[in-house]
Amino acid sequence: MPGLIKQKPMQETRELNALFTLIDDPDEEVYSSVSDRIVNYGKGIIPNLENLWETTVSEEVQERIELLIHRLHFTDLTNDLKEWRDGAYHDLLVGALLVCKFQYPDLQTTPVLQEIEKIRRNVWLELNSFLTPLEQANVLSSIVYNYYHLKGVEVNYQNPDEFFIHKVVESKKGNAIANGILYQVLCELLDIPVRVINIPKQFILAFFHNDYDPVKHKNPQQKIHFYIDVLNGGIFTNNEVDSYFKRISVHPAASFFKPLSHKRIIQMLMEELAKCFESPSIAYKKDELLQLASLLDD
Repeated sequence: MPGLIKQKPMQETRELNALFTLIDDPDEEVYSSVSDRIVNYGKGIIPNLENLWETTVSEEVQERIELLIHRLHFTDLTNDLKEWRDGAYHDLLVGALLVCKFQYPDLQTTPVLQEIEKIRRNVWLELNSFLTPLEQANVLSSIVYNYYHLKGVEVNYQNPDEFFIHKVVESKKGNAIANGILYQVLCELLDIPVRVINIPKQFILAFFHNDYDPVKHKNPQQKIHFYIDVLNGGIFTNNEVDSYFKRISVHPAASFFKPLSHKRIIQMLMEELAKCFESPSIAYKKDELLQLASLLDD
């Protein structure tokens, strides 16, 4: 059974026992009705389903039980994401950890938070108010990529773990989206004005001037010192970014340089993660992720 933390089963009633005996019903209509009734009990029924899974010899029934547990976790995650969306402040790290819980519903977040705090503290000890923006970025990148040994890899839709921030912290390896989120989280914790921007077909960060105001400054590019490649911590200049736009034959509109909201970053993370679940047997996960992403539409 997928590694679940043991919890106390709820009291089994006659109705619950009857529903459990019908999980293997070959009639899809009956099974659909039974599964809906079971899901209505809420996540408190998960320990009962785990026990049933362990005492079941039929692989087909085990698969049905796993799907029921997944549905219960998905309902719970949907509610948590709505709560995050409707909150006054959309904490980026909390949003990224919610996405992890899609695949790892029993994730314990404390070790992740402790590890990120350790990195933040190492960077903070090396920073001072006299450093230039470039020096600040070099300190952060040196600790993250050289001392902490974070590696960047090309997006690989065969490996969903490279999208999950807790796995990136654990394995020290992630794609541009996950690494970019981790880098921005660290910058926010350190009050460094680095943000993900909307450059087409790229996931890069921009180091903004301290006085950048999205309302006042209509051309954000004029308020960007330089850009950061989150795969290795390398620096891009404004000229290099302008050359990139010429190469892809796209006009560098001001909207491409505006910092993305936390909601949009998490939405992009889920949209890209959904591409990992294309095969027919797991396509339901793709649909669910796109459903979750749509909750964050502005």
